[in-house]
Order: sequence, then C-alpha cells, then structure tokens
Amino acid sequence: MKQVLTFLSCILLSSFISTIASAQNVANSNEDEINTGRRIYLEGILPSGTELTGTRFGNTLVSGSAAACVNCHRRSGMGQVEGDIQVQPITGNFLFATAKDKQLATMDPRVSKRFNQAHEPYTDASLANAVNRGINSQNVEMNQAMPRYNLSESEMKALTAYLKQLSSKWSPGVTGSNIRFAMVITPDVDPLRRKTLIDMMTLAVRQKNGSTEVAKQGAGGRHHMVSAAEFVLGTERNWTLDIWELQGAPETWGEQLETHYRSQPVFALISGLSNSTWQPVHDFCEHDQVPCWFPSVDLPVNSTSQYSFYFSGGVTLEADVLARHLLEQPTQPRRVLQIYRDDDAGRAASLEFAHALAGSKILVENRILPKGATAESALQQSLSKVKRNDVVMFWLRPDDLSALNKIKPVAGIYYFSTILAKSEHLNIAPAWKAHARLIYPYELPEKREANLAYFHAWLNLRKLPVVDEAMQSEAFFALNFLTDTIAEMLDNIYRDYLVERAEIMLSKREGAKSEQETRDRVYLGKTGDLERKHGPLTADESVRIHFADQQSYQGKSQGTTIYPHLSLGPGQRFASKGAYIVRFADEKSDKLIAESDWIIP
Repeated sequence: MKQVLTFLSCILLSSFISTIASAQNVANSNEDEINTGRRIYLEGILPSGTELTGTRFGNTLVSGSAAACVNCHRRSGMGQVEGDIQVQPITGNFLFATAKDKQLATMDPRVSKRFNQAHEPYTDASLANAVNRGINSQNVEMNQAMPRYNLSESEMKALTAYLKQLSSKWSPGVTGSNIRFAMVITPDVDPLRRKTLIDMMTLAVRQKNGSTEVAKQGAGGRHHMVSAAEFVLGTERNWTLDIWELQGAPETWGEQLETHYRSQPVFALISGLSNSTWQPVHDFCEHDQVPCWFPSVDLPVNSTSQYSFYFSGGVTLEADVLARHLLEQPTQPRRVLQIYRDDDAGRAASLEFAHALAGSKILVENRILPKGATAESALQQSLSKVKRNDVVMFWLRPDDLSALNKIKPVAGIYYFSTILAKSEHLNIAPAWKAHARLIYPYELPEKREANLAYFHAWLNLRKLPVVDEAMQSEAFFALNFLTDTIAEMLDNIYRDYLVERAEIMLSKREGAKSEQETRDRVYLGKTGDLERKHGPLTADESVRIHFADQQSYQGKSQGTTIYPHLSLGPGQRFASKGAYIVRFADEKSDKLIAESDWIIP
C-alpha cells in the first residue's frame, strides 16, 4: 500500500511539474509574441529581420522605420492629430472595448471638446482587415494616409498581442485616486533656495488637493479643471509629492534614486533643483522611463532624450548664443578669455563655447579659478594680462562675481552668464557695469513683469517671498503645466502619453493661459483684495473666480513664464531656444537694454 501511494505521489508531482512547465512555456511564448509585435510597432522590423512595408495614398511605398506604427500612433498608442486628421488610439483598451466599457480620450488640444470617435469593437480578424486592407470595424475604408500592410497571420498575431497590452494599465505611481510625484534636489544647492522651492511646491500641491476635494464634493470654482470631461468622468486625482534629497558624490546618486524608486515608485519627477551635474538624474529617468518635468538646473543634459524636458539648454545654450553673436559682429574680437571656476557648469560652458568657435579666427583661452583659491586673488591673477581689445567671458557664480568690485577693469567688453549669476542684478560696481554685457535667456524685464504678474499675485496672496524669481517662476510653471496636461489626459495616465501631450500642448497652452492669467491678475488685485471682496479663503485657496465684466480687461500678456516663448514639437526637449545680449542702461542703473535681437544658435 505504501508503494502504491508513493507511486501515485510521483505521478501527481510529475503532472504538477508538467503543468507549471506548460504554463511557463505559454508565458514565454506570449512574451516572445509581444516582443515581436513591439519591434514591428516601434521599429518597422518583421520577425525575419526584413523591413515592414506598406502603401499609402494608393501607390506611395513606405518601409522600415518610416512604415512603423509609432510614427502616427505614438509610443503610447494613444494617437495624435495631424492637421485635420485624428489618428485614433489603437491600444487594446480602445480597439476591443465594448460599448459599456468605452474609453475616452481628448484628441485635439486645439478643440477641448473633440474626443476619440466611437466605433464597433474590433476582433482579431477585423483588426487584421484594417491593418492589411484599410477597412475598419464598421466596414468603412480608412483614410489613405494609413498605410496598407501585408502582414502574415503570425506577424499580425504578434502585433495584436503587443497592442492588447500597450497602455493597458496605469503607469507606476498611479492609483484610481492618487498620482505620486517626486522632486529631486542635489546636495550642492544653497539651503535658502532649497527651502524656498520645497515650501512653495508643498503648498501648491496641498492647495491643488484641496481644490480636488472641493470638486469631488460637488462644489464649483476650482481653477485648474481644463475640460468638462475631466469633471464629468471624475478622473481628477489627488497628488502626493515626495522630496528626494540626494547626498554625497554624483557617482552615488544613481543608486540613491533607484533606492527611492524601489521603495515608492512615482509617476514622474516634477521640477527639481541642481547647481551641478544633472546627468545621473537624467540617466535614471531614461533607464526607468520616468518623465523628468522641467527641473531648474544650470546644466541640462544636451543629448537624445525620451523622458526629460528642460526649460532651456542652460549654460551651454548661453555659450552657443555668445559664439554666434561674436561671429556675426562686423569686427570680430581676436581673443576671448574665458574665466570660470573648475566645476561641472564652468567646464561644460567653456568647452561648448570653445567648440562653437572652433574653426573661426577668434582665439579662445581659458583662465581657471583653482579650487581652494580665494576669489579675489584668483580673479586678479586671471585678469592680469587682459589687453584693451580682449573680450572676457565670466562663467561665475555670485560669490566669485562679488570679488570683482575690488578689481579695476581694463577697457573692453565683459560678458556674464545670467544663469550662473542667478540674477541680472549683478552685485558689481558701476565701473564694471559700463563694460558689462549679459547673455540673457529670459524675457526682457518690462515684458517679463507683465508675463509674471499672475505668478507674483499668487506669491503675494500666500505670503511667499521672492528669493529667486527665475527658479520660483519655473517651478510655478512646471506645476501648472503638469496640472493642465494631466487634466487633458483624463483617465489615460500613462507616462509615454504624458510626454506626447506635453509636446503638442505647450504652445497652445501658453497662448490661452497668458490671456486667462492676465485677466485673473487684474481681478485679484493687491494682496488681500480677494479676501475683502469674497470673504475668507476656502479649502481651495487657488480658486479662480471668473468675473462677469471681462470687457474691463484691456491688455494682453504674451506668456506665463520668465521666458519669452516656450514651444515643443515631437522629439523636442528644450522649450526655450535662445537668448538676448543685454547691457545696463548706465553705470548707476540696474535697467537692462537689449543689444541684440533674440538669438537662436
């Protein structure tokens, strides 16, 4: 009897192992199919290694990467608008959904009420008919811009498997009621700037959540609802903001970021602050496919990026702008001396400047302020051999620049990095102002004041000090633009979709938002006016009150940031692309006058 039981146990164990192996084989097979479909979709490469081919407009052949689905339907599969053509979402959630499970997506950012079109649910067979013959699930011929392919049964099966899992689940960091974000601050940041940013962002997120709760209770008036669909569908979520403060040397930051992320995944990084390298953070975002949303950094990473957005190229943009400016002068300088501190930003800026002038007749020489040397003595040594006709470029921060006041300038032109100086109001003596020129990547002051009027009203209403206008206005914009973009995404909270919406929304958002914020600024008035007119603030301190007499508004702002114009397109990651060269109006004034047009290198 014991031998029989042992025999039966062996049979059952063998059967169990066989079942597990079979399930594993099925899983591996499905994964192989999905990977094959992914390559067809993203690269236009078939399982055989040959190029995918298709025909558009009857006889126009496309092949390889040009034929890949991603070109029109994007990485997320959520589609886009090309001119007047709506490229519909083709993820499994949209293709195969029944009427009662119908998914909704905002299609055209120019028309807030234009959503994806309703259609009969696809089957595997009708999807193959659409892909190969251009006939949709309602037996109607599709637009001729859609290529007609010739996929085999197995190739079509692989593509279908990929589409069924594409954007099928919310990205990490997202639940039905909450989206988690993180803000990264590197250890080189001044404590006051660090505290200012944390206080400001923490307050803004808390107020955003207060507005969300008010909306969920059926109250009106919250200002950041972009579309009625967001309200009707109930897709607005609370936000959680984690602060990831890095420590130690940059080579250790990658592992610190991974540790934070493993402990608590986030949907995206928002804002952020660094005076040194941002490369480890950038690399983390690319590796883990986490969007990096407009940090305030001196040295953005100027390389191919899928997930990282920056306001501008930082100090390397300044270097390119100055190089172009000098090359376009009727009389070019013979020699330019670069004076910089031996740190990440200084090295990167000086290298970019020298590279931009390579091959020209302008000689570039470097003067490096060694680590440990006092600013005054190091600057005195660096300037000791400056000639009257030389041009000097200072890549220096405020502590080093303040030492210039004790040194007498030689007649000539001195250029300063506005980004590294952290302000156009340089703490320099009148004698230096007479020769100073700033590389100025921001809007000119008079226009900038109008652009940032709503931002300053927001600060005043919350009694937040202006410590670093550029940094604070960047953070304010980053949060508000993210709010608008997330709202337009409705319930489709996928990272690739966030990236794609940012690319197409920014220009449209700036035009509409500037006019709206200017009207609101007129109505808000001075600090305390809102409370006097409407009583104590509710849980939603950021409530936007639309006054009836909008005809009282006379002016029109051109933007909502410290930059003159922000725009993005597919694949673009730097929203502002140029700078001015400006000078001081006179030796005793901080007023700036543009000496050049907006220069885009």
